[in-house]
Amino acid sequence: MNRVWSVLTLQDASAPGWMRASHINWMNGRFQLWGKGSWILQWSDLIGLILVGLVFGLAPFVSTTMIGILLLCCAGFWGILTLTNSDGLNVTPIHVFVGAYWAIATVATAFSDVRAQAVEGWIKLTLYLLLFLLLSRLMRSPRCRTSLITVYLHTATFVSIFGLRQWFFGVDALATWVDPESSLAGTTRVYSYLGNPNLLAGYLIPAIIFSAAAVFAWQGWGVKLLAVVMLCVNIACLVLTFSRGGWIGFVVAGFVFLLMMIYWILPRLPRFWQIWLMPMVLGGTTTFLAIAVSTVQPLRDRVASIFVGREDSSNNFRINVWNSVIEMIQARPVLGIGPGNDAFNAVYPFYQEPDYTALSAYSVYLEIAVETGFVGLVCFLWLLLVTFTHGWIQLHKLRRLQHRDAFWLMGAIATMVGMLSHGLVDTVWYRPQVSMLWWLMIALVASYVANAQETETSHATDS
Repeated sequence: MNRVWSVLTLQDASAPGWMRASHINWMNGRFQLWGKGSWILQWSDLIGLILVGLVFGLAPFVSTTMIGILLLCCAGFWGILTLTNSDGLNVTPIHVFVGAYWAIATVATAFSDVRAQAVEGWIKLTLYLLLFLLLSRLMRSPRCRTSLITVYLHTATFVSIFGLRQWFFGVDALATWVDPESSLAGTTRVYSYLGNPNLLAGYLIPAIIFSAAAVFAWQGWGVKLLAVVMLCVNIACLVLTFSRGGWIGFVVAGFVFLLMMIYWILPRLPRFWQIWLMPMVLGGTTTFLAIAVSTVQPLRDRVASIFVGREDSSNNFRINVWNSVIEMIQARPVLGIGPGNDAFNAVYPFYQEPDYTALSAYSVYLEIAVETGFVGLVCFLWLLLVTFTHGWIQLHKLRRLQHRDAFWLMGAIATMVGMLSHGLVDTVWYRPQVSMLWWLMIALVASYVANAQETETSHATDS
């Protein structure tokens, strides 16, 4: 069984050796001599960090067109680095499945009935994946990794502060986000600079988890206190979005992060705590959530609305959309209609129920199935399997070394689980502000795997 699992997750694959023999490697270091003579490229890590820092620092405040321009700059810079640097493409098993998913999306685009619209979605997907390649390369450096996370945390905190200001001073809803017949009809749902409370909640889930990780990863009481402030502000703002999907993602991500923290400290605890700490945490967390839901009326009403089915207008809307999307999947089950919301908007009207227009499938898993078929969905799930497996392997190694960088890895894994949980009932992560954070998490895990591969390769060479 272990052998089968190793094969499925490519644990025994030698990606560096495979890349050296692959024709894909022809571009790596093609202009190495020019790169060595370039003064600018001597600062390549700093330039790359500035570019991706601009992407994550400006994303909540600028238009999607500007984000696209910044992503295009990042893609071009990754190309320059690859052509002028001979240290290898640092391909991990995660890279392999990211590339496989891109290839499936490319074939789905080629065979799409709405090819022009699918091409637009394919271009967006390609830019995200090129950002992933640049991020996974840059974040192999612990300094770059910490700096980029710091940029995002400061940006998210500023976004949250503005969201809290909306709660205290009031703000007009830009859409009907609450059932007008519910007890929360007059409740303010904050959305800050992102224009949508569900989108804001999806944006803040990583901020909350990485704020918690920063409490342990950052050194010095001053910055630890700053991390605590960030954590409190981000949690408060996410709660005030009243996004049920966001709350689900937050609770799941926080719980996973807590479990990994217990796993981290368990070997150093007395025998009694090694046995009973996990059950006590599980019981305490369940009790706390039960008390919070039962005593806080807005929270109780919002949670209760999850279980009333079609009686809640938002639930009813999603159920009707899901039924139509399932029909779309049944019509093109193998490769789907092609990637992107433009392709979805071109096809969905032929299947929608009257008065239930939608811009997406309101479920990440259904969205992937409708865009790239079951082939793409299987590849995506396989990518998750590989990412979590290799992330856990690296976390286990870092635990043996008691390395402080492990907290960022815990944050990435927990955030991914939280975003996937939120994605069950929403597709906000297809918006660039959230989608880029998803690929940041994947790239962060891949950077740890790449460093481990490089270490293993150097040890093999030395021996």
